[in-house]
Amino acid sequence: MAPSSAADTSPSLLVVDDDSRVRAVVSWQLEAEGYAVREAADGNAAWQGILDDRPDLVVLDLSLPGLGGLDLLRRLRDSGDQIPVVVLSGRSGEGDRILGLDLGADDYLVKPFSLGELAARVRSVLRRTNGAPVAVPAGPAQGLHIDPSTREVEVDGAPVPLTAREFDLLAFLAAHPRQVFTRAQLLERVWSSQSGWQSEATVTEHVHRLRHKLGHRFLVTVRGVGYRLEP
Repeated sequence: MAPSSAADTSPSLLVVDDDSRVRAVVSWQLEAEGYAVREAADGNAAWQGILDDRPDLVVLDLSLPGLGGLDLLRRLRDSGDQIPVVVLSGRSGEGDRILGLDLGADDYLVKPFSLGELAARVRSVLRRTNGAPVAVPAGPAQGLHIDPSTREVEVDGAPVPLTAREFDLLAFLAAHPRQVFTRAQLLERVWSSQSGWQSEATVTEHVHRLRHKLGHRFLVTVRGVGYRLEP
C-alpha cells in the first residue's frame, strides 16, 4: 500500500481490488481527477489501511481473497464507521446489489464499467457526504426526528443508524413533506445522477431499507408515481 503524503490536502481514496490491472487503471483515473489514491490487494490489507490512515472514500471490489469485500463492508459498518464506500463487482445479480446496499454501500457499479462513470460516482458520493446539510423543517413527522447538523435520526426517541445515502434520501423527502417525487427525480436530486447512468431500482431498494429501519408509517408509495414523506 503506497503511503500518503501528509501535505496532500486532496480527498484520499483507497482502491481495493485483487486484480493489479484494475487497481492500476482505476488509480490512474482517480489520480487524474485530483485525488490522493492508495491501493490494497486484499481485504485484510484494506482493513489495516483504514485503521492506519482513514481515507475519505473506499472503492471496494467484492471478490477478494481472505477477507471478502462484503465481509470488509460488514466489519466497517459494525464498527460504526460511515466512511463512504463505492462497490465494484463482477456480480450483476439483483440479490448481490441489494445485499451490498443493505450492508451500507453508498453506490454500486458492475464490471465492466466506464472509468468516467466511476469518477462521476465518486464525485457524487463525496459531494453528498461532505456537502452542506439539508434544511429539514422542525418535526417533519410525528415521532420522527432528523438532525441535519449531526446527521442523526430518531424514531420515538430511539436512535436509528442510517447510511449516508439513506440519510440523504430521508432528509430530502422530509424537507418536502407531502410532495411526491418520482424515482427519476430522486435519482437526480439525491443521487446527482440520471436514470441512464443508474437504475431507478436503486431508489426502490433504499426506500425499502428505510422502511425496514424506520417502520412503515412515514414513507408513502404513491402508486404509479413515486414516494412522499407523510407528516
